[in-house]
Amino acid sequence: MAENWASGYGGGVREGVPCWVDAQLPDVEAGKRFYGELFGWTYEDAYGSSVWARKDGEPVAALAHKTDGRMPTVWAVHFSTPDVRALLRRVEQAGGQAVRAPLRDGDLGVAALAADPEGAVFGLWQPGTYPGFGTRGTPGTFAWVQLYARDPAAANAFYGALFHEALFGPGPEPAFGRAAVADVFPAEMPPHFLVHFRVEDCAAAAGTVRRLGGRVQAGPFGTSYGTVAVVSDNQGASFALLER
Repeated sequence: MAENWASGYGGGVREGVPCWVDAQLPDVEAGKRFYGELFGWTYEDAYGSSVWARKDGEPVAALAHKTDGRMPTVWAVHFSTPDVRALLRRVEQAGGQAVRAPLRDGDLGVAALAADPEGAVFGLWQPGTYPGFGTRGTPGTFAWVQLYARDPAAANAFYGALFHEALFGPGPEPAFGRAAVADVFPAEMPPHFLVHFRVEDCAAAAGTVRRLGGRVQAGPFGTSYGTVAVVSDNQGASFALLER
């Protein structure tokens, strides 16, 4: 079922709900071709060389040019908050750190980057006129984000306190899980978030990833939230395909 990210919240912001994803890519045009064929995305210019991806006319993600070649090519998840500065203070008090200070994006909202105590990086978004996803949960759109941590119990404690309302409050809509890195990846893999996009057929979509020049890293395999394949695009950005 499609869902607007803010549905059920009375138009307010429920802190800790995944509300946006974006990829930092060396070649945005190549990314547009890859994801356009894989997910059926269309695009509109956003800012600089960045683009917003749309599915059935609704905004679902952004592709941005990676300006620093030393930085990884990654998909990042952003969690909503009504007060990004206050949330960053709580992150630091709980043993995490601010990675990038809050930056206002015109009247769209305020963005920041943070890291948890194990170093997994995530985004924060305080919406202005732009709340985030226009839709999610349908094929070709965001469906889940999984944190792969060295210590899942510590991660549960950190995020459970940070995003208690979204994870445990009335009427939660789960879209954020935690697992051990070694469940899927080599033990030396750093802790990280893995963005999942929904597909109708996980094996078929993994085949399309290969045909487009990407790579299948793991799966398909079964999980409590669906059938998953961990893949990377033709520029090395990892993400997951989720059939449910």
